[in-house]
Amino acid sequence: MSTELRLKKLRGSGGYVMASVTDEQQMKGNLGGPDLFLAPIGRLQNERITKYFCNTCEKEFEGSPNIKFENPNEEVAENLILAEKGQYICNTCNSTIAEYREFKKQDEASEIGNAKPLEGAQTIQHQTSQVTQPPPVQVESPPKQQATQPGPAGSVSSIEGLSIYDENAKKIGSAKQVGIDSNQSVVLIITKNDGAEGSIPWENIRKVGEIILLGNPDTVPQIIQKGKCQSCGFVNKDGSKFCEECGTKL
Repeated sequence: MSTELRLKKLRGSGGYVMASVTDEQQMKGNLGGPDLFLAPIGRLQNERITKYFCNTCEKEFEGSPNIKFENPNEEVAENLILAEKGQYICNTCNSTIAEYREFKKQDEASEIGNAKPLEGAQTIQHQTSQVTQPPPVQVESPPKQQATQPGPAGSVSSIEGLSIYDENAKKIGSAKQVGIDSNQSVVLIITKNDGAEGSIPWENIRKVGEIILLGNPDTVPQIIQKGKCQSCGFVNKDGSKFCEECGTKL
């Protein structure tokens, strides 16, 4: 793989940076679409960044934004350490251009185990929306979790916007809200990296803290895109009762 540096636009939640990156970093920043993203790449050297754009200022600036980071070395799961977390911050208005998290295994040869439970977790008591219907409904507290599963956060505001990582420390999206599906089961509604909406059963979440960490792939079902036929994979319009492609009941 080439180590030659190439100037690329790397997007963040609050803007973008123009930076010289290697082929390996480009692969990390590619989440499957046409754009490259800064968060999976992590911390770049300031001299690699030629300019940045801030959505709040609505202006492009020469040079690098301010990069702030810390090394908590927090064990978020068995054999998984949150080694570093940081932000790219606009030098003019202090808005966040992008955030990143870097994880590492204590033992690369071993698998990642259960997440560490939160301390002092509270139950959910708030209004939320059904996955299948737009009107808001009252959600009762979910069943009590086992010690290795996360305690729910105190309110939807503490969950909304949190980054969601799978067991391989790969970001798959961000939390939108807690809801209930057609089976009256509690789910986490998320916005995936490609902008599509999906849902994750609450029991498959292993930790809720500064991030949301999912469990092992054999315990976490594939995120279901709204309207997607489970038989042929065709994505139907919202509200469709039957698949427009194969006729299977949705």
